[in-house]
Amino acid sequence: MLTGGAALMLCACTRQNEAGDDFKYLIDEFADLKIMRYRVPGWEDLSLQQKEYVYHLSEAAKWGRDIYWDQGGKWNLPVRHAIEDIIDKYQGERENADFQNFMVYAKRVFFSNGIHHHYAEDKFFPGCPKEYFRKLLVSCGHERECEELLKVIYDPTVLPQRKSTDMKGDIVAESAVNFYEGVTRAEVEKYYASIEAKNDPTPISYGLNSKVCKDADGKVYEEVWKADGLYGAAIRKITEELEKAAKVAENAQQKKYIGTLIDYYRSGDLRLWDEYNIEWLQDTLGTVDFINGFIEDYNDPLARKGSWEAMVNIKDHAASERTEILSANAQWFEDHSPVDDRFKKKEVKGVSAKVINAVQLAGDCYPSTPIGINLPNADWIRRDYGSKSVTIANITSAYDLAAQESPKNTLSEFAWDEEEIALAKKYLSLTDEIHTDLHECLGHGSGQILPGVSPNAMGEYSSTLEETRADLFGLYYCADPKLVELGILPDAEAYKAQFSNYIRNGLMVQFSRVELGRKNTEAHMQNRLLISAWCYEKGAADNVIEKKVRDGKTYFVVNDYEALRGLFGKLLAEVQRIKSEGDYAAGKALVEKYAVNIDPQIHKEVLDRYAALNLKPYGGFVNPDIVPVEKNGVITDYVLDYGKSYLDQMMEYGHDYAAL
Repeated sequence: MLTGGAALMLCACTRQNEAGDDFKYLIDEFADLKIMRYRVPGWEDLSLQQKEYVYHLSEAAKWGRDIYWDQGGKWNLPVRHAIEDIIDKYQGERENADFQNFMVYAKRVFFSNGIHHHYAEDKFFPGCPKEYFRKLLVSCGHERECEELLKVIYDPTVLPQRKSTDMKGDIVAESAVNFYEGVTRAEVEKYYASIEAKNDPTPISYGLNSKVCKDADGKVYEEVWKADGLYGAAIRKITEELEKAAKVAENAQQKKYIGTLIDYYRSGDLRLWDEYNIEWLQDTLGTVDFINGFIEDYNDPLARKGSWEAMVNIKDHAASERTEILSANAQWFEDHSPVDDRFKKKEVKGVSAKVINAVQLAGDCYPSTPIGINLPNADWIRRDYGSKSVTIANITSAYDLAAQESPKNTLSEFAWDEEEIALAKKYLSLTDEIHTDLHECLGHGSGQILPGVSPNAMGEYSSTLEETRADLFGLYYCADPKLVELGILPDAEAYKAQFSNYIRNGLMVQFSRVELGRKNTEAHMQNRLLISAWCYEKGAADNVIEKKVRDGKTYFVVNDYEALRGLFGKLLAEVQRIKSEGDYAAGKALVEKYAVNIDPQIHKEVLDRYAALNLKPYGGFVNPDIVPVEKNGVITDYVLDYGKSYLDQMMEYGHDYAAL
């Protein structure tokens, strides 16, 4: 999964929506965050049945919200419920600074689906005094749990990180995530080693849908997330809506895999999850598509547990022509990859890719959402059946169209000269999309691990290394003449905009997102720093990337684009080797040396320069409401309502979709 890049900046702007009304993208700003709307092109082209299908899939998505909150930490839901009660019930003065600071904290908690920063892992704190927060809690009926809540909210030593990044300690015991209870890393790893089948060519994703606990006798066991188990109340609501969706699905294949997904949710059987994924990725004909389940493992310190997420979308048929060309040529890209032949797929199977427009975001996709997705994650399914990739057009559009209106942006501040800026203005939007296509469509699905190598061999480094591998694949092929030959790139110069931007972002701009003095902890940011720093170091003798200083400001400038492509290829070959062979030590060494530490002088400079731009480094979205239209008791249409404010949507979801 690929998240939105730091270079995509937004300002307040308006566009005309399909009804001819002014459509404002930016609707709220606070702390380091901006909240946007996105439009859904093509909605009116759907049939009534398709709209009803989307509606029920979207309801299923909303019902999983509480699961994701609880996965992030067992105190997230109690804190959210208390905040919601205060917003609903507090009768005191609301215009003073303390209450306004409380509201900023509340909106941050809503955005992060909990008390930890959605990207940086660290716990954040209210801007109002502790005693004032106590007053709010007591006034709204939370006297009994008041002291516990305040300790969780204000004490910096309690649950300091969602996912621990301190490799000197026990990253399981020290993480706030609610995937483990009373167990150590060693106990978890011993448990899974005892149940995993050795040399299984189709290995189960052990632990993907469960919490690991320890009983009074010291026995380690799993609590499975299923309809009659943990998170059962929410899962039953999800399956109810999935059953309704299946009745109005576009085709028999969709009905079949929705049925398999329901069976999986009821049983918790991970073999059914694999079966569902195989059936789902083979559906390439429908206009409506979705993801729903315990999927990405980025939030787990051991990269096993799937965070719950959902997205409902419709295909952009015209825009998908580009991704379909890439899919059709997947074998060519695999064959010409710079990695060792031992690690290449001899036969690339079932690769499909399309451009979509999101209709509903949920769980790990909401409010902050990826701009591209490649699934399933199981290596053996990708090997034997292929993968499905999407680029989310209306999300990237919401970023890009708005950024064009901004008088200040990171490009003008961090690019070296007008030539570099002009190149970016001409090609960057296109090459961003193409890099995302290559990353998702081909990068994640490329290569193979050797027989007998565990898919979990990279442990806590797996997410960073996998994103590194996919990004490198995209970067390497962005500069390949094959893209011009296929008509995907207009000329042989376009890729240079992507290379310059990637290095500029990886070595500088992205650190506007990190508090001064902190390490680089998020997997996608680590991946970008790893690639950029490794290439800067390895190309230093030939001045491939040059560090320049002008008027006290630092710039990183690509001098030799062909040489840089060669470095991307060398690093791709090494990262693929590491994954294919399960070389944990080499993977750890790469990440620890190049991906974690930020030059403190560069970091301070970036923060100072970025602050002067008055931009928010993180962005997220509110969903459109899908509203049934009734006539004489019969639903005749479903319309999209874009008018919900950020706070109103958060409160509505808290009231109407609270299952846990």
